Amino acid sequence: MRQTSVFALLIVMSGACLGLAKDPKPSSPAKKPPTEIRKSARELDAIRAGSRAFVTAFNKRNAKAIAELWTKDGEYIDETGRSFVGRDAIKKAYAQFFAENSKSKIQIMIDSLRLLSDDAAIENGRAVLEPAPAGAPGISKYTAIHVKVDGKWLMASVRDTWIEIPSAHQHIADLEWLIGTWVAEEHGAKYESVCRWVANKSFVERKYTLTHVDGTKTAGVQIIGWNPQAGHVQSWNFSPDGGYAVGVWSPRQDGWTAEMRGIAGDGKPTTSVNSLIKLDDNAYVWRSVKRMAGNVALSDTDEVVLKRQTASR
Repeated sequence: MRQTSVFALLIVMSGACLGLAKDPKPSSPAKKPPTEIRKSARELDAIRAGSRAFVTAFNKRNAKAIAELWTKDGEYIDETGRSFVGRDAIKKAYAQFFAENSKSKIQIMIDSLRLLSDDAAIENGRAVLEPAPAGAPGISKYTAIHVKVDGKWLMASVRDTWIEIPSAHQHIADLEWLIGTWVAEEHGAKYESVCRWVANKSFVERKYTLTHVDGTKTAGVQIIGWNPQAGHVQSWNFSPDGGYAVGVWSPRQDGWTAEMRGIAGDGKPTTSVNSLIKLDDNAYVWRSVKRMAGNVALSDTDEVVLKRQTASR
């Protein structure tokens, strides 16, 4: 009887302990009324519409329309830490930017957007400029504080932050001035060269088109970048006849020299020494000498002066 009583007591105690250890049924979180959810969604949509209006005004280079998206005493802090307070100062800052960057377009990606209260919200996102700004590559992140004034959402404060991203740009940063569109005309033939940064500014892509006197065209592509194994600037050329060439670039006081070795489309080996001599920010001279195709020596080319094609205002 004693053993049975002890056994029964253990069972009762175990059951009591299990009952005490069992978690109480969690209470359901308080749900917002449907009307409040719909109201919040409408407010967030209105803020997103303001962000889209900023992109539209920026891409139209309308500094006045941009400034009107801020409160009267709103503040904009750019990536360098400069502060512009008030619509007039913000308007002047963007007008100056557009005067210096007439081709710039912007895209924004909103990473987060939430209401802080009925009349305040915070937005975090990223902005991308095309073409990419000069200097090391990176990502522009922003934080915007929106406030509701007389029923309209406006920006009270915006801060931009530039974050650099990994790249081999520092090795070819001296080619920054080459970015753009260049044109030349020699003996009735027209030449166009378009250079742009690719792959986080680790390479320069140069697409060139030659329009002959009879109207026919030939085109090719050149990629210029840093060879980390060899430790020098290198180019890879791809010709319209199916040939290719690799160039080893060496800096000189007034530009660059490239020793080229390749294979023509017909299988013949080719060599040349090309020079690129900068005259100023808007003109340079290109010439090719010591040219060989197979065992045949080719004549040197004439000097070709290429001029930067400026954007029409």
